[in-house]
Amino acid sequence: MKAVVWTKYGSPDGLQLQEVEKPTPKDHEVLIRVYASSVTAGDSEARGLRFPFWLALPMRLFMGPIKPRNIILGQELAGEIEAVGQAVTRFKVGDQIFGATGFRFGGYAEYNCLPEESDDGVLALKPANMTYEEAAAVPTGGLEALHFLRIGRIQRGEKLLIIGAGGSIGTFAIQIARYFGAEVTAVDSGGKLDLLRSLGADRVMDYTQEDFAKSGETYDAVFDVVGKNTFSRSLKSLRPGGRYLLANPSLSAMLQRFWISRTSRKKVILEPAKRTPEDLEFLKELIEAGKLKSVIDRRFPLEQTAEAHRYVDTGQKKGNVVITVAQQP
Repeated sequence: MKAVVWTKYGSPDGLQLQEVEKPTPKDHEVLIRVYASSVTAGDSEARGLRFPFWLALPMRLFMGPIKPRNIILGQELAGEIEAVGQAVTRFKVGDQIFGATGFRFGGYAEYNCLPEESDDGVLALKPANMTYEEAAAVPTGGLEALHFLRIGRIQRGEKLLIIGAGGSIGTFAIQIARYFGAEVTAVDSGGKLDLLRSLGADRVMDYTQEDFAKSGETYDAVFDVVGKNTFSRSLKSLRPGGRYLLANPSLSAMLQRFWISRTSRKKVILEPAKRTPEDLEFLKELIEAGKLKSVIDRRFPLEQTAEAHRYVDTGQKKGNVVITVAQQP
């Protein structure tokens, strides 16, 4: 089968199209004919080992100390189940599915074997009103957004500020927060503002022209998707008793979290998401009810996966970048 193999750390040049052996499912696994995948920020960071220093070494040891161990990247996929292991109970041959692979990766290949249940990956039946490409863009960003908005207890009528709202997590967060009844202010670059409005943001801000921290406006919750803002400065936009949701925390922010919680009425939340079939099913229900959609900026064929990574590395993507592994039947 065709697959894009990750051959070296660093630039997208290490992503090479190769012929590899088609996998065979184990007892608790399903064999998926992959039709679409995506390029998440996590795929890009893993490829270049762009992690905080305290995480980079263990990740390198896990993936391979000198070079990656024949890893096929791709944390999201959508496709059709071609075969099932003898112990599989949730799925059957012919099911159209979508999901997140976790650290098994494997989306950039014509076939992938995944367990029907795992600690970091999750699978569910594909929304009936989505193409494979649209569905492949949902799991990572959608589940992260849902996790933080739930753990942050976003309530109807509350004011929510989303920093970095134009990426995968942010575009889902706007829609889910509006479903929960929150009033949303979305912050990103000027070229993304029309998109943010179309997704339901009540107010949009171009961070290159306007500083939300100096506006005087305060919020019940702040969802910082990118984690690049000065932590103490951003907290000024949070009301007493408010929640600061941090999806991509630095070591400094992790350490400051305890001090802030002890010395103020503000709460910092950076707990990683636990991906469950129930949460993915919830997103599926929202999609089929017309309350949630994926935003696709660009599509690339499998052969151009390296180019897709180069585009994601620019930081300019709106929503998601999709890899078309095979044409939808």
